[in-house]
Amino acid sequence: MLSWVDKMVPEYIEGRQEMKKRADQVDRSNPIEMNDLKQFNSMIDSMTYSLEWMTTGRQPNTYRGVDEKAVYQRRSYENIDLIPDIAEQLEEESINKKHLFMSREEKVILADILSSFSLRERTCYILHEGQKMSMAKIADELGITKRSVQQYIERARKKVQEKVA
Repeated sequence: MLSWVDKMVPEYIEGRQEMKKRADQVDRSNPIEMNDLKQFNSMIDSMTYSLEWMTTGRQPNTYRGVDEKAVYQRRSYENIDLIPDIAEQLEEESINKKHLFMSREEKVILADILSSFSLRERTCYILHEGQKMSMAKIADELGITKRSVQQYIERARKKVQEKVA
């Protein structure tokens, strides 16, 4: 089954070819038609840009994949339901029958905080605060120094304080 992109690519190619044919027919001695030529060239450039994006799956003229990094980080936090309620993680008996939960607003705040962390800050912070791992053990697991882990955690805590305040 063809996706919408697969259906649009041939349409764009055909449209661009027709636009090129029309641009070739412009009377270059007529100033009015020269303005039309500018419009045709602009449309041809736009179609070429769109075609490159649709066929490669990447924004044209960007290098080193920078355009994709932030997209994937944001996408992982867009679905707030990925962050489970505390009630699902804790046993009711161990909390004196109290139900703990995260409201939608709290989930949004948590997602906002986590998305502001770098990958290393997030990893170190969650392992240290959530999993109660020591900084030395985190350093061994990630192959970095204990001081680096400490700095990542300090930066993450500072970001949490800024967001909460």
